[in-house]
Amino acid sequence: METQLPLVLITDQIHGVVIDLIYAGPRNFTGQVLYDNALCFLHPQAEACLRKAITAARGFGVQLKIFDAFRPQEAQEALWAFSPNPAYIADPAKGSNHTRGVALDLTLIGPDGQVLDMGTPVDTMTAASHHFHVALPAAVQVNRMVLLTLMLEAGFVHHPNEWWHYQLPDAHQFPLIDSQASMTCVPAGIQPIIDSP
Repeated sequence: METQLPLVLITDQIHGVVIDLIYAGPRNFTGQVLYDNALCFLHPQAEACLRKAITAARGFGVQLKIFDAFRPQEAQEALWAFSPNPAYIADPAKGSNHTRGVALDLTLIGPDGQVLDMGTPVDTMTAASHHFHVALPAAVQVNRMVLLTLMLEAGFVHHPNEWWHYQLPDAHQFPLIDSQASMTCVPAGIQPIIDSP
């Protein structure tokens, strides 16, 4: 894999997001722990867009909750081995945009601290998880549209089959990142995101 810019560590303290990496524990569709740690990383360009989304979310009175970001190649291979479905899982031979550090899976938390209803759990591999599934209640469609608006305005694009998945445009042009890259990351020593007065 090509040499890549160091990844940026995403933290709840610096970024003001909730991080709940589902593959760092068994609460995912495989029922297995796929990550050695629960650290969240993104490519610097994706992190810059994420900051825009975080700021915009505050204007809507919501907060981002991240389920996945950079994904080691070994984890992608494990997901593919468990469910080789290219409509939802990227073939590791071609490379996942998560393994490029430019994709993330997330949802929204409302003003009451509760996760907004998006109609399906993350990683539900059915038509109901598609962004514009018409059979969903209106409130769910509104919640998905809020997330979509925040992420598109921040510079991401969506995955049509997964309401939770966003990535940088032309993500396939970014090189795949070696799984050891997370050992040489840029700590998010950048200024915390704070509300404007």
